[in-house]
Amino acid sequence: MEACPNCGATGLRSFYDVARVPVHSVLLMPTRAKALDYPRGDVSLAFCDACGFVTNTRFDPADNDYSTEYEETQGFSPTFNAFADALARRMVEQYGVRKQRVLEIGCGKAEFLTRMVELGDNHGVGIDPAIVPERVPAHLRGRLELVQELWSGASRDYDADFICCRHTLEHIAPTGDFLRTLRESIGDRTETLVFFELPETLRVLEEAAFWDVYYEHCSYFTPGSLARVFRANGFELLELSLDFDDQYILLVARPAKGVTQPSLPLEADMQRTRAAVELYATESPRRIERWRTEIRERVARGERVVPWGAGSKAVAFLTTLGLTDELDVLVDVNPYKRGRFMPGSGHEVIGPDDLAAHRPDCVVVMNPIYVDEIRGDLAARGLTPEILAV
Repeated sequence: MEACPNCGATGLRSFYDVARVPVHSVLLMPTRAKALDYPRGDVSLAFCDACGFVTNTRFDPADNDYSTEYEETQGFSPTFNAFADALARRMVEQYGVRKQRVLEIGCGKAEFLTRMVELGDNHGVGIDPAIVPERVPAHLRGRLELVQELWSGASRDYDADFICCRHTLEHIAPTGDFLRTLRESIGDRTETLVFFELPETLRVLEEAAFWDVYYEHCSYFTPGSLARVFRANGFELLELSLDFDDQYILLVARPAKGVTQPSLPLEADMQRTRAAVELYATESPRRIERWRTEIRERVARGERVVPWGAGSKAVAFLTTLGLTDELDVLVDVNPYKRGRFMPGSGHEVIGPDDLAAHRPDCVVVMNPIYVDEIRGDLAARGLTPEILAV
């Protein structure tokens, strides 16, 4: 990759490499053998000094395998549901999304879209190859159109008043092309609002959070780089903020004529981003070694270590550290993951009720925002292991 897929500038600078990671992180396997043989790809993160974007130059979109087997939902966590519900309420109330047509690009299992329909008496259209129609509440199916495909410019028939796209843009390599297509699809409907939510990369870089780097996330945005690509492709920004313990970027925009100029505080982050890239390049190998040593020393002392959260973070954590026989299982609250196996490492996923049989000495929480929820789940089952959060 010679040019930035976000802004088109040349001179991308590589700063982090990890080889042979699973090409999907939440596509769990029915057997351990299939999990161990799951296809792998390489990650080589590169930084664009022109727009602040970070991309995996080794990403190949041909590796994508999005389907109904893709189990991305966080909707079985009370912590996450409280966040998503409050967010949907704010969108409806603050931006007047009532009795409107709401389009969600990359809607997953349509949980957020369902709340937007319910709270604002809206009509919803969800586009995603991973949709499972049977998991949408029966009483809303007449107010929801579900399309099992990837969104493209051909989807412009779905004229919408409010377009949302949550945790999808980071899966798309040609981000500039995607935003141009989106702007063209809106056309002259200048009252249409656009809402995007995606992971915030400055935190990842400054914390050397290697567990937040995985193959299917080929695009990494800071607030500024996200704002810049929207402005360059004909949008005016109404909101640029952080939420979910500053782990997520929230952007609300409307169509404009031509390029717009920066005006929001979080847009001015280039100097900080350059420093964060340098920090990640030097600190991530140390952080990797510290965690590898921590887990292996605990196992050598006879401790049972169980990660909690069988999603993308866990796949990156395990494969980057090269952990296999040191751990027996992972635990997750999503019942659709139970009895399946993690791609790459081959570990089985169990439910919280299965933990009593394993009696963990240490639980490694894959996201610190869930620590209180997980501590309560453990206590309810009479378990008091030490809790470590990445």
